[in-house]
Amino acid sequence: MPYIEQAGIRDTNIMVSKKQKNPCPPTEMTFYIVGPRRLQNEAIASYLANNTGNDCEVFENISQIPSGDSNPIAQKSLVLCDCLGKDLKRQLTEVKTYTNHNKSKSRVVFFNVSKDMEFKKKFVLKGIHGFFYKHDSLDIFLKGVQAVLNGKLWLSREMMTKCIFEGTDNDKSSKNICDKLTDRQTEILALIAVGATNEEIAGRLFISPHTVKTHLYKIFKKINVPNRVQAALWAAKNL
Repeated sequence: MPYIEQAGIRDTNIMVSKKQKNPCPPTEMTFYIVGPRRLQNEAIASYLANNTGNDCEVFENISQIPSGDSNPIAQKSLVLCDCLGKDLKRQLTEVKTYTNHNKSKSRVVFFNVSKDMEFKKKFVLKGIHGFFYKHDSLDIFLKGVQAVLNGKLWLSREMMTKCIFEGTDNDKSSKNICDKLTDRQTEILALIAVGATNEEIAGRLFISPHTVKTHLYKIFKKINVPNRVQAALWAAKNL
C-alpha cells in the first residue's frame, strides 16, 4: 500500500533496511504508547526507544498520560494509540478529551488500524497525524513516526485522496453553529455522540453531573434540537 508524505510519494517497494546504521536522531519529544496489549506495546516502546533515542512510556488508557501541568515534557509528545479492536470514533473522542483537558502540544497517530476502516477527513482535521495498518512492518512504522516528528502527515494514498477531494459534511449553517459552541460544549457533544451518560461525561471531564446538564441545556438550544438522541445525530453529522 503506497503512502504519501507532505514532501512526496513513496511506494512500499522502497523499504528501510532492518539493520539501520543511522537511526532516527533524538528529539525533545516523549513517546506515549496507549493500549491494553501491554506486552506487545512494551516491545514496540523498546524498539522506538532504541531507534530514536527518545523516552517511550506505555499506558493502558490515554487519561493516564501525565498532564502538561505536572510534566512539561508531556506538552511535547507523540501519542501512539493502539486501535486493535477499538471503535475509531470512540478513540477520536478520547484523544480530543485528552488534548482539550491537558492543553498539550501532542501529535497523535493511530496504529493497528484495520485496512477496511472507514476513513473520514475529520480524523485529520481533528489532529490525527498518521495511520498505521495492522500489517505494516516495523521499518515502515519507524519511518512513519519519523515523518510525523518532522511535522508531516503519514497517510495512505487513498486517505490523502479523500482529504483532498472529500467535501465537508457541514453546510454553512452547521459550520456557523459549530463556531458558536464552546470547546467544553463541543467536547460534551462528542461524548454524547458515542453514547456516554451524564455520569460518564462528568467523570471523564472532572465536572459534576449538574454541570453536564447545564451544558446540555445550552447545547440543545444552540444546535436547535429537542433531546439527547437528536443531539447525538447532529454531532455525528457535523462534528
